[in-house]
Amino acid sequence: MFEFQQYLGFLAFLTILTIGFWLMMFLVTFVVPFWIYGGVKELLQERKAKRDAEQA
Repeated sequence: MFEFQQYLGFLAFLTILTIGFWLMMFLVTFVVPFWIYGGVKELLQERKAKRDAEQA
C-alpha cells in the first residue's frame, strides 16, 4: 500500500532543514560572537599601541 520510497523526498527535506538549523544556531551562538570579540580586542590593542607610540 505505502512504500518507503515515497517518503524519501520528505525525509531529505527534513534532514537538510535540520542540518541548516543547527548550523545557523552554531554560527549565531559561537562563531559570530567569537568574531566580534576578536575584532574588538584587536581594535583596542591597536588603539593602545598607537597611544603608547605617541607618548614615547
